[in-house]
Amino acid sequence: MAARWGVKTWRIPATVLAVSAICMLLSTQASLGDNHVATDSTGAAVIQATAATSPISAGDTAWVLMSTALVMLMTPGLAFFYGGLVRRKNALSVLMQCFMILCLISLQWFLVGYSLSFGPDFGGVLGHSDWFGLSGVGLEPSDYAPTIPHRAFMLFQMMFAVITPGLIIGAFAERMKFSAFCLFSLLWATFIYDPVCHWVWGKGGFLGLLGGMGAADFAGGIVVHVNAGMAALAAAIFLGRRHGHPHTISPPHNLPLAILGAGLLWFGWFGFNAGSALGANGTAVNAFLATHAAGASAGLIWSLMDWIRFGRPTTLGIITGAVGGLAAVTPASGYVDLGGAIWIGVIAGIVCWIAVTAVKAKLHYDDTLDAFGVHGIGGIWGSIAVGIWGTKTVNPGGINGLLYGNPMQLWIQVKAVLIVAVFSLAGSLVLLKLVDMVAGLRVSEQDERIGLDLTQHRESGYTVID
Repeated sequence: MAARWGVKTWRIPATVLAVSAICMLLSTQASLGDNHVATDSTGAAVIQATAATSPISAGDTAWVLMSTALVMLMTPGLAFFYGGLVRRKNALSVLMQCFMILCLISLQWFLVGYSLSFGPDFGGVLGHSDWFGLSGVGLEPSDYAPTIPHRAFMLFQMMFAVITPGLIIGAFAERMKFSAFCLFSLLWATFIYDPVCHWVWGKGGFLGLLGGMGAADFAGGIVVHVNAGMAALAAAIFLGRRHGHPHTISPPHNLPLAILGAGLLWFGWFGFNAGSALGANGTAVNAFLATHAAGASAGLIWSLMDWIRFGRPTTLGIITGAVGGLAAVTPASGYVDLGGAIWIGVIAGIVCWIAVTAVKAKLHYDDTLDAFGVHGIGGIWGSIAVGIWGTKTVNPGGINGLLYGNPMQLWIQVKAVLIVAVFSLAGSLVLLKLVDMVAGLRVSEQDERIGLDLTQHRESGYTVID
């Protein structure tokens, strides 16, 4: 409808306004940050002060900063991986979602996310607000990482917070409104990811090794993969299947692009896992080795399963299997030896293959790019496997599992996985319902048939001359 002077009226979706309003409210905290880095007198300073006299290691700091960059690269890698697997008409929409996650969740992390995840403990379930806007988070070391600046640790953890909701995209690709996606991602990061992160990794969190029941998660099997995998399952169930699924859905439109994305993910995973040692040390080397061994084992096993079942190995199969193995070894990479890593990868290749090729077809849910079947199942298996193959021989600060005389650790891992899986599934369903009521989650059937590139962004990834 034209305005009085013939100027086109811009209609801003309610969801965009809501996201903008939330960001503006949160940004009021940012001004508190830099002015109180060294003088904050709240509980935040107490945690930081204990490590204030610790020497900063140049080598450790350099490795963590490099690892931060590697993990950041995983989000564009995920964009290429997912973008190559969808239909051509939706390729840009997936890339846009991944890059929006990188921007949106980074700001959420600076303003409130880091404090909720790692701030001074509040009842074992959440970090206190003391570190909102990075107030009290300075360049001195912290108890979390005594040889690197506190802000280096914060930046490293931010990249985990970014990619975790990005993984969920694989479940609802090709059918969610972009505005609803933005609102859901912001809410999910704040009300699902941040609490779970504190439970497992935060000082005083009720699940983890820092004052909790003792669940071990070296680099994010529970926090990242189980959490995102269950949210992906919730999204696939709540949104329902794509129109025409499974009979008229075409195969991936650009497998070379997906292979490039998988390669970038594997490359970044070395920072994801080995960087979680928070130093250039033997634990980092072991995590690096375990990561590669499990990814290679799972990729090989998936290819063999395809070869046996379908008569030929596929590129899609080998990259999917490798990602499943990398997801599975993530919680165990700093706690298991080479043999344990290989076994985790082998079994991950089998269970993820079954979940994707058999279980999904049997249950008729439309997990578009197998976010649950790969990340969820792989994360569940790997998080439990820590309780089997974990050994202090590779990490004296870690745990012993079932095979090393501590069967109780296996039960602890199972309990932690169940708690997070139920919380993430139920909480994600609530948030999906809320966003659907506010803005509507799903695009219209016509928009879905045309493709999200044109209907949500008025762009096309490919120029075709007829």
